[in-house]
Amino acid sequence: MAIDPPSNLPDAEPLDTVPPEFDQELNEGTLPPPKTLGGILRQLGPGLVVAGSIVGSGELIATTKTGAQAGIALLWLIVVGCLIKVFVQIELGRYSICNGETTLNALNRVPGRMGPANWIIWFWFFMMLAGIAQLGGIVGGVGQSLAIAVPFTGDYREAIAVPEQSEVVSYLEWTDLLNSETVELTDIPEEELTRIQHGHKRIGEALEQLGERGVQTLEAVKAGETLKDPRTWDDKFWALIVGLITVALLYNGRYSVIQTISTVLVIAFTFITIGNVVSLQMTEEWALSWDDVVTGFSFGLPKTGDKWDSLATALATFGIIGVGATELITYPYWCIEKGYARYTGKRTNDEDWVTRARGWMKVMHYDAFLSMVVYTIATMAFFIMGVAVLYREGRDPGGMRMVSTLASAYVPVFGTYAKWLFLGGAIAVLYSTFLVANAGHSRMYTDAMKIFGFIPRNDQKAHDRTLTTFCVVLPILCVALHWTGIDPASAVLLSGMMQATMLPMIGLGALYFRYTSTDPRLAPSKLWDVMLIISFLGLLVAGVWGVYLQILKLM
Repeated sequence: MAIDPPSNLPDAEPLDTVPPEFDQELNEGTLPPPKTLGGILRQLGPGLVVAGSIVGSGELIATTKTGAQAGIALLWLIVVGCLIKVFVQIELGRYSICNGETTLNALNRVPGRMGPANWIIWFWFFMMLAGIAQLGGIVGGVGQSLAIAVPFTGDYREAIAVPEQSEVVSYLEWTDLLNSETVELTDIPEEELTRIQHGHKRIGEALEQLGERGVQTLEAVKAGETLKDPRTWDDKFWALIVGLITVALLYNGRYSVIQTISTVLVIAFTFITIGNVVSLQMTEEWALSWDDVVTGFSFGLPKTGDKWDSLATALATFGIIGVGATELITYPYWCIEKGYARYTGKRTNDEDWVTRARGWMKVMHYDAFLSMVVYTIATMAFFIMGVAVLYREGRDPGGMRMVSTLASAYVPVFGTYAKWLFLGGAIAVLYSTFLVANAGHSRMYTDAMKIFGFIPRNDQKAHDRTLTTFCVVLPILCVALHWTGIDPASAVLLSGMMQATMLPMIGLGALYFRYTSTDPRLAPSKLWDVMLIISFLGLLVAGVWGVYLQILKLM
């Protein structure tokens, strides 16, 4: 039975920017949604692509670093960061499927225009600049992994054999503390003392293995000299090779190619990491106790070290773990390319459209929630590894030693094979992130070119030409940034902080769509609305608090 069309359809402006091959209005390719579980599972994909773009940066680098800095105390924040965003993610997907619009074009409908775009789009632009630095850090991580595994000259391997400045300084301070006659070791919290003893032993052994070079390093730091890491080329040449391979894959790569590669790479390393965590729990030295787990979910802050610095790192991590701001925006693009919007068809007032829309949104729900389960488990595994091994040994992954430090988290279980196991896995997930993120960024930049009026909105040739250009330029630009000597971990965390700031803006956009543009026939339940509001408030608190902490650090 026909009913009156909804009165809250999106305004005529801005016009949609969906490329013609995926446009609901220009294609008659509607498709009934699958009704069986098997049929639904065969239509999944966008969520796995998104998972492929996040495991390498948020999970492998930022989450493990947070565990190394803060210990178990911030486990609750990591889990909340994964769970809270899925409601906003699905709301953005709902809008794109029902209205056939890309995320940027939809967000540009939120009031507050400043020229051709509104305030959200302008902040997105600056966030994406930091995102390029993040990808420079990630391709640097791939380069570091390959430079260790398959060196050209061995200069990178030789450079990272020497502990960095901060580690040597800590070693000297810990030596004085452990040998002090005025400080009672019993006055130091047991957890902190264990950390100091493990770190002191580890750095001491590393310096001893260096022989005379280690002695000279110690004497230089004692004399107040600053250790400077040498410029290495193995990691940079490998990063260049990786960048060129990415250009070749993206130049003609379609959605199916990206989905297949990212899925295989992520699943392989995630299972290795989960296995590592389970194995750690079976060892007396590295296992986390039940009390540790309770502490992790007690909504507290770290009791040792610089808790505010650890919290700032955690909030930056919050911006990119699970689905970060970039992935929230990108997800509907992959839904459109998968065909969810085209299969649903242009919104009309007939019941057939409502049935299709409900069916394909159900598929999207499965897709989003399944990917959430995957990346939440992976995130917890990486965090626990950082806590169980790196935190207890006083390690903090960063700089040119980022990959070698992360690899040490696998040593207690896999021994001498750990390096090769980790390097293979790190190359897999870091490259998956680099590949998928460049593909997603290229699509967003192409969309932005339409919003800002640089290319026609509905010209398929202009769209394809611009997309191909970005697929070539962005990977090379990321490699160039790595060659400048950018710190991979710092670049990832900078992008994370920008994304954490962007999250409440995206949450606001999702609320705006829900209450101004949702077809009443497809309105979600009251419980869903409550969870969406809670999600927005959580993103708002994390974003504002993260900015506040960064301001404090600058003062």
